[in-house]
Amino acid sequence: MDVQGQRVLMHERSVPYDYLILATGARHSYFGHDAWEPFAPGLKSIDDAAMLRRKILLAFEAAEIETDPEQRQALLTFVLVGAGPTGVEMTGAIAELAHKTLASDFRQIDPKATRIVLVEALPRILLAFPESLAKKAERALTRLGVEIKTNSPVEAIESEGVVIAGNRLPARTVIWTAGVAASRAGQWLGAEVDRAGRVKVGSDLSLPGHPNVFVIGDTASLSQKGKLLPGVAPVAMQEGRYVAQVIAQCMAGKKGMPPFRYRSHGNLATVGRSFAVVESGPLRLTGFLAWAMWLAVHIFYLIGFRNRLLIMFQWAWEYLTREHSARLITCGDATEPSSWQQLTLTSTLQESSVCHEPAPQQSQGSRRDNNERGVRLAQEG
Repeated sequence: MDVQGQRVLMHERSVPYDYLILATGARHSYFGHDAWEPFAPGLKSIDDAAMLRRKILLAFEAAEIETDPEQRQALLTFVLVGAGPTGVEMTGAIAELAHKTLASDFRQIDPKATRIVLVEALPRILLAFPESLAKKAERALTRLGVEIKTNSPVEAIESEGVVIAGNRLPARTVIWTAGVAASRAGQWLGAEVDRAGRVKVGSDLSLPGHPNVFVIGDTASLSQKGKLLPGVAPVAMQEGRYVAQVIAQCMAGKKGMPPFRYRSHGNLATVGRSFAVVESGPLRLTGFLAWAMWLAVHIFYLIGFRNRLLIMFQWAWEYLTREHSARLITCGDATEPSSWQQLTLTSTLQESSVCHEPAPQQSQGSRRDNNERGVRLAQEG
C-alpha cells in the first residue's frame, strides 16, 4: 500500500483510490508453532470446510480397511484444539456425524466407537459465555460422547498424533480451532499494530494520519468500554455500515459523524442437534429453544429471500430425515494425494483414478456392500 501516493500496489499494477477500506480478515495463529499447521488445519473459508469434511470422511474410509487395531483407533480419533464457539460447534457436528449419521454405514468398524476429544488450555470452554451456560454446553457435549480436556495445553502436533499436557494421544485427524491472527495489513500500511497484528485505528475506524484509509473487521484493533472488540461477524458488519456512512458524509461535504459504537446482540453457539446456548443481555437460554433461535438468526442474515427459503427447507428436511449431503467426499488436488485417499481408492476402485482427474469429482461414502460402493463411486464420479 502506498498511502502517501494513495495507490494500491499489486505486483506490476497499481490502482489509485480516493478512499480505501481494508477488510482482509484473519488467518490461523499457532502461537509460534507454525510447523503444526500441516497436521492441524483450521476453518476460515469454504475451501477449508470442504477440505476438513473430506479429511474426516476419509478417516472413516481408511479405518474401514485398516487391519491393525491401534492404527484403526488412531484413524477413529478426532482431536479439536480450542474450545471457543467454533471448536464447540465443530465438535458437536463431528459427534453427530460419527455416532448417528454414519452409525450403520460400515461393515468392519463401528462409528459409534469414534473418540472425539476437545482440548482447551484454559480452565473452561466457551470463555466468552457466562460460566453457567458453558457448563450446560459441556454437559451436552458429554452426552454426545465427547471427551473434554480443560487446563490441558497442546505441546506438540505431528502426523501420527498430538501431545496434550505431557501425554501423547495417537490421532490421525487434528483440527485447529484455538486462535487467529490478523492479516498482514499492518505491514502493508506501515501502521502500528497490537500483539495479534491488528491495526490500531481511530474512533472512526480510520488509520491515524490518513482519514481516507479505513481498517475494519478482524484486521482492526479498537477498544470499547475498556475491552477490545471481538473478531466476530457482527462487529465487522456494523463497522462496514459505519464506514460507508462516513464516506458518504465526506463525499457530501458533511462532517460530524459520531465515533463508532458496537451494539452487541449477544452470543450464540450450537452443540450438536437440537441444543444451543444463547446469551443476549439479561436473556440466557439453553436447549431446543436456543437452538431454534440460533437457526433463525443464521437464516435471517443470509443474503436474499431465495437463499433463506432454500436453506430453511434443507435444514428442516435434514432434521426430520437425518439425510445429510455431508457424506459426499470432494476429491482434492491431484498433486497432493493423501494416504487416506490412496487407501480408500485401493479398497473401492482398484484401477480407477477418480480422485486424480483434473476436474472436481465426488464419491459416495462407504456402504455395507463394497462392490456396490465401487460401482456407485464410478457412476457418480
